[in-house]
Parts: sequence; structure tokens; C-alpha cells
Amino acid sequence: MESNIKILPLIPLRGITIFPYMVLHFDVGREKSVVALENAMLNGQEIFLVSQKDPKVEEPEKEDIFNIGTICSVKQILKLPGDTVRLLVEGEHRGQIVNYIDGEEFFKAEIRILDDKESIKDNKSEALIRTVKESFNQYMKLSGSVPAEALVSLDDLDEQGRLADVVCSYLLLKQEKKQELLEAYDVAERLNSILLILVSEIDILKIERKIGTKVKNKIDKMQKEYYLREQIKAIQEELGEDDEDKREINKYKLKINKAKLPKEIKEKALYELDRLKNTGSYSAEGGLIRSYMDWILDLPWNYTTEDNMDVKVAREILEKEHYGLEDVKDRIIEYLAVKNMSNTLKGPILCLVGPPGVGKTSIARSIANSLNRNFVRMSLGGVRDEAEIRGHRKTYIGAIPGRIIYGMKQAKSKNPLFLLDEIDKMSNEFRGDPADALLEVLDSEQNSTFRDHYLELDFDLSKVLFITTANSLETIPRPLMDRMEVIEISGYTTEEKLNISKTHLIPKQLKENGINDNNKVSFSDSAINSLIENYTKESGVRGLERKIASVIRKAITEIVEKDKKSILVTINHVKKYIGPFIFTYDKVVKTDKVGVVMGMAWTGYGGDTLPIEVSVMKGTGKLELTGQLGDVMKESAKAGYSYVRANAEKYSINADFYKDKDLHIHVPEGAVPKDGPSAGVTMITAMVSALTGKKVRHNVAMTGEITLTGRVLPIGGLKEKCLAAYRAGIDTIIVPKENEKDVIKIPNTVKGKMNFIYADQIDTVLQNSIIDY
Repeated sequence: MESNIKILPLIPLRGITIFPYMVLHFDVGREKSVVALENAMLNGQEIFLVSQKDPKVEEPEKEDIFNIGTICSVKQILKLPGDTVRLLVEGEHRGQIVNYIDGEEFFKAEIRILDDKESIKDNKSEALIRTVKESFNQYMKLSGSVPAEALVSLDDLDEQGRLADVVCSYLLLKQEKKQELLEAYDVAERLNSILLILVSEIDILKIERKIGTKVKNKIDKMQKEYYLREQIKAIQEELGEDDEDKREINKYKLKINKAKLPKEIKEKALYELDRLKNTGSYSAEGGLIRSYMDWILDLPWNYTTEDNMDVKVAREILEKEHYGLEDVKDRIIEYLAVKNMSNTLKGPILCLVGPPGVGKTSIARSIANSLNRNFVRMSLGGVRDEAEIRGHRKTYIGAIPGRIIYGMKQAKSKNPLFLLDEIDKMSNEFRGDPADALLEVLDSEQNSTFRDHYLELDFDLSKVLFITTANSLETIPRPLMDRMEVIEISGYTTEEKLNISKTHLIPKQLKENGINDNNKVSFSDSAINSLIENYTKESGVRGLERKIASVIRKAITEIVEKDKKSILVTINHVKKYIGPFIFTYDKVVKTDKVGVVMGMAWTGYGGDTLPIEVSVMKGTGKLELTGQLGDVMKESAKAGYSYVRANAEKYSINADFYKDKDLHIHVPEGAVPKDGPSAGVTMITAMVSALTGKKVRHNVAMTGEITLTGRVLPIGGLKEKCLAAYRAGIDTIIVPKENEKDVIKIPNTVKGKMNFIYADQIDTVLQNSIIDY
């Protein structure tokens, strides 16, 4: 055997790396390791210690152990309870596993002794040694974890390899890095690696010390301030003066006594005041208590405004500030009239549903003015966290009450008008559904004891008049909708928009643009009607107001540039200022045609006419549907087609037409999506006309859902549909019998010029629309 190879027992180490010249004690508990140690004690007290690749492996195999380790001599053994042995070892040489020897109860291997490959001693190597010693000295002073005697022993070391190993033994490094240094045979390379590590560690320690100094200075400053404050307190006590804390406590006590709080609220406020006394105003807890006390004292627990009980005055205010919306006004007047008879009446919870721009939000402010109540608005659009309604518990950092309590503080009275805007725009997520939190707020039986998570006190909301607004009922949860009185607001007619423009929009825009004399810029009725019909297409008046503002600005510009005294805006002015017509309403063609029927539709911006065309051609019985129709409209067309097939002989149509003829149903304006069941009667009428060759009256429009038995079912949006038909020049409208009750909502100016035919069967529709039926 070679002289530099030894056969030694081997102990795999977990999370420890031993370097030559390093003295270390550690515990051995694994059975294999204890047997290997006993063998070493019987054979020269030498043992090979090598690290495991993964410290988590309980019973390592050969492949789990590094090849390079350290040959150590065992200096001391101490047996501990529980079959554990503590030993003290000293590293002697690097060693490499050449071969494992099988047949033993423990790891045993042939180990080759690895000698350091030292570089020639010259100025370069001497400079490297000195730099390493100086850096290690600096590292030791900064870390404070290396004993002072280590530096003394380093000064006496001239051997490069021994110096490198001793320094390594004191560095706090990850096991992978230590193993990398242990496997570095070239001493110069090892010293360079150590130097890089020392420089990096010194930088980190400097940053740590800097942070520590900052923290210490901050703590010292706080202690100094505390000491000075205590001294000020002592001086004030000697002088018989109240300190700042006492003055604050007295101030809060005075506020509590003046506030006339309910008994439970007062007890809670005094309890929190006692906590503030004991805590101290400058502590973090003191700040939280003060914030809580401020919220309690700022809320209107008992203050209410006096309602205007004069029904006539209230109606005058509503009529003056808002045109139309009679259903809403009547409901508020009813509330006032009943309250005159009974003071115990709870405020109604109204939900105003309608298209954008019809004045849902502004009517709420008018109602507040008419009732002499404070007004507060809360937008629910995009709210998705239940805590925004109920607040956060005080245990959370930065906790505040929910927006309901915040709104009550803003209202400064217990009985405001509280507007919950865009209630249909709420969403939910993992933190909770805000709609669930609103169930209690909008329930008149429960909201007298509304409890916010932050306050943890009952707040009475029963005297609040809640009004909510929405564009659609579809996204409002059923339990929430059940708690509200729904009032549907339809779009304005052209006449209503004309009146609104003259009485509200034009004066408002003139004032905003700095014109106090309304005669300086005035509008003709035809100009306003043109803005309504040709430049906007909406149910409300929001877009109309923008167009009016644009015309007024252009008119003011012309007055200033051309030194005019005033301008009367006509249709020609409108075209000149804001360009040609954007929209044109299809006027009905004054000709009776085969297979063309005028239907009616409802859209988000109001009603519209919807002509439906049917063409018959030779084929194999296919039904073609075009015009970007939705699923419901396609099903309605198929139901109509089936009805025509089933009743072909009744209408003098060849019973076998479906075998050799194709039908094509087209709804013009193909780029616009269309859906809904209300075009059923229109499609059947167009199919019967096309298949019989009989013409349809051009002045008739119709709407209604159809069944396979020919029944005509009711539809929605009748008012808007009839207004659209009126604008298009239609004078006869066929509507479902069950919609007769809705005709009353149509303005008399329109209703008086139109003939309404009520149908509960498709035959009534066909008799009144097809010529020579």
C-alpha cells in the first residue's frame, strides 16, 4: 500500500465541515457512527470525517457522501445518556476517499492524504497573506463572534495552507461554500477565495452595524423624550398646573357630557376615556383610542333635522327642480302625507331603475331639498369588499368605520336622505359580498340596530330615507331587491326633453359659461328638437346637455369674434357649429309592400323601429336568419315558422311549401346585435305576407311575443317603442292585450295621434295589418 494512503473508519457528518488544524467537539448518535468511533479508538484514534451532501438523509449511502474530507485525531470521548457520544477532534490532513471497504458494520475506506499545493514564497504571496490577516482582523472586530486569542495565533502563522484553514474554521459560511474551500488544494486559490468572502462579509457587517446604530439612536431619542415629558409632568405638578394629558382627558369628558349620548354609548365613551388615562396619550394604543373617541363624538346619535311637512311646498320644490319623473314625486308626496298622520312612519327604501342620464341621482337631491333633509351620496360602483360597508375591526392596523357610518358622520343628522348610487354595479370576491352587508342596512325591521365592525355599537338607521339607483335589476340579488320599493323610470319623450332643455339645461349651461343674460344666446324650438333627434340617441339628457354646451360655446365665440350683441340659435347654426346630422330616424316608406313589416325594439338608449323583411325562393325548405340575431330572437323566428307551417291551409298557403321553398328572414342594420322575443308577431306577419303575396299596410307597426298556438304574449318597454314609432310616422300600433295597462304611461300628445289595436291572438294582428286578409 502507498505510504500516503490509510485505511480508516469513516463518519459522515450532517451540516458540519471540519478543516485541518481545527479543534471541534460534536455529538455522535447514529449506530454506524458510534461503531466507527469505537473502531477508531482501538486503532490509533484516527478517523476520517466527511460531510453528507444532504443533511436530511438519516442513513446515507456511499453516493450521499462527499469524496473529500479531513483526517482527524480523537482527543476526548464523553458518553452521554441515550446512546449518544460527545467527542473532541482535531483536524490533521485533507483526505480523499479512494475506495470503500465492504464487510464492516460501519463505513471504512482507503483514504489518500492530500498535501497542500503551496506557491513559492515571494512578495505577491506575502502581500496576499497580509491582506487576508488584515481583512480577518477587521471581520473579527465587526462580528464580535471570533475570540481574541484567534488573532494572536494567526500572527504566528507563516504557512499559507494552515493560515487559510484556520481562517476558514472561524467563518460563518454555508456548508456548500465550506466544502468548496476544503476541496481547494491550491493554497493561493484558497486564500483568494477566502479574501473575496471576507470582503463581502465585511460589507454586510458594516450595513448591519449601520442599521443597528440607527435603531439604537431612535430608541435613545424616544427614551430621552419620555424622560423629558415625565420631568415636565413633575414640574407642572409642583406648580399646580394640569399637564397636556389631563387637559386632553378633561376636554373629552366635557365633549361627552355635552353630546347627550344614549346611555350605552356614553358608558362606552367613558370606558375608553379611562383606558386613555391609563395608556398615555403618546403610546400607539393611545392614538387608536383617541381616533375611536373622535368617531363616537362626531356621529349624530340624537340630532335630527325637522322635516318639511307641507305637502304643497314639497311638490312645488320637486316640480321646480325636476321635470317629469311623476312616479317618484308621487311616492315622496305620499310619504309626507302619511307622515302628517303618523309620526312613527319609517322612511321608505326606494330603488330608482332606469337608463343612464334620466335624472335618478339628481332627483334624489331634489327630494332632500323638498323634505328639508341633509343629503349624502355613496357610490357603490366597483365596491367588492364587505368591510367597505361594515368597516374593519379595531384589531386591524389602520382600521376605520365602513362607508355607511362615514356617510352618517358626513350628513351630521340622524335622518338624512342617503343615496346609494349604482347599486347594480357591486361585485364580490373572497373577502365577502357587500350586497350581504346591505341586507341589514336596507331592512327597515333590522336597521334600527345597525352595528359597524369598527364601532361595535348599535346605530339607528331607521329614520334615514334610503334611495338607491340602478340601470338594471338583473345584477341585483333577489333578497336585496325584496327589501326595496322598485320604481322604474323610463326615458324622456322628445317633448319632455324639449321642456327640460328650455327650463333646466340651457339656463344651467349659460350660467356655467358666464352668461347672465339669457337673451344673449337663445335657442329656437326647432334647433333644440334637432339636437334631440339628430345629434343624440339616448333615453336621458346627459348627451343632450353636452351638445347644448358645445353650441353655446361656439355661439359665444361668434359673439366675441364678430362683435354681435346676441344670437338666436337655429337649425342652420346647429349644423354650422357641430357639423351635419349624426342620427336620422327612419321615416316609414309610404308604400305597402309584400313581406316587409315594421316592428319595434327597445334599446339602452330608448326605443327604435325595426323593419323585418322576408323573402321566399325555390329551395329545399331551409329557414335562413340574418341580421346578427340573438338566440332568443332566432328561437322566436323558428316558433313563428312552425306556427305558419301548422296553419298553412288556414291562411291559403300551400301546405307543402316547406318542401320546395326556402324562407330568408332579414333584420336590417346587420352590424347591430338584436335579441328578445318581442318580434315574434312581426316575423309571422312578414312570413304570411311573403307566402301569400299579400301586401302589409305601411302605416302599421307591431310588437309582441308569439306562442306555437298563436297566442300573443306581453312585452316590455312599450312607451319607448311607441315613441319611436310615432317619430317614424306610424299612426297604428298593434300591441298585446295584456299591455293595455301600459298605454296609460304614453304621453297624451302621442297617444291622441295614434290608433292602438290590442291583440291576444295572431289572427287579430294579421287582420289589421295585411291588406285583403
